[in-house]
Amino acid sequence: MYRFSKRSLENLATCDEQIQLILRQAIQRIDFAVICGHRNKDDQEKAFLSGNSQLHFPQSAHNDFPSMAVDIAPYPIDWENIRRFKVLKKIIFEEAEKLGIDLVWGGDWSFRDYPHYQL
Repeated sequence: MYRFSKRSLENLATCDEQIQLILRQAIQRIDFAVICGHRNKDDQEKAFLSGNSQLHFPQSAHNDFPSMAVDIAPYPIDWENIRRFKVLKKIIFEEAEKLGIDLVWGGDWSFRDYPHYQL
């Protein structure tokens, strides 16, 4: 069985309880890392300037506390392997459906954000 690293647990703890529930169920089925939950102003502006976000603070769902968004990646991380992100998405959505929680996936947007999920 898979488990979260210390860093993933720290990032997960900054997320809304519903996100935490979904991801705690999903980690039992697939290995992944929690890259980012809450982003403060400085972190959000860095994400914007680097091209990893299209939104300034406080417009991102990551800027709420607890965060209404999370970025995750299949482990081991290979940012170019989109197929693995899609496999992870399938499992995340199955677990969310079991819990009756609606999610949005950034991979469905015109600006493809494969690691991103939000309530």
